Amino acid sequence: MTDQAPAMTSHRPYLLRALYEWIADNGMTPHILVDARRAGVRVPAHAVQDGRVVLNIADRAVARLEMDNDSVRFSARFGGVSQSVVVPIAAVLAVYARETGQGMALPEDIVASGDAQDADEAQLEDAPATPPTRPTFASVDGGAPDRDDDTDGPPDDDTPPEPRRGHLRVIK
Repeated sequence: MTDQAPAMTSHRPYLLRALYEWIADNGMTPHILVDARRAGVRVPAHAVQDGRVVLNIADRAVARLEMDNDSVRFSARFGGVSQSVVVPIAAVLAVYARETGQGMALPEDIVASGDAQDADEAQLEDAPATPPTRPTFASVDGGAPDRDDDTDGPPDDDTPPEPRRGHLRVIK
């Protein structure tokens, strides 16, 4: 008898379906955030921004919605043209309600120690074509800045800065 736990299927599709149902049951509009750079993602290119796309998966917005353990599939209209959309479960980053923002980012799958090599290979297949940028650190001189240099201060003219527009939008 071995000490390893039996391999389990991914928990991500179950969380996705449960959250979708919870959001819909509460009369809200379910949206998913998708990493469009993942292998197997089929979404309209014009909808992708910064490698991500938000998709409305409410019953009234899509046709033939299917959520199984491998992918989310449906047809939707983009710019008046009906298109087929396929999103592998691994590419779904989050599911949330548009009206309230409630939902969750889907956690990565938990991999058993015996499946580590298989998981590494699967991760390489699902990896984006370009590696994500990582923050870099540089040493900073710990001395106090010279007060004679006033280049970092406000401009000398008396013109007030432009007022910021609100980020909220009124929907009627």
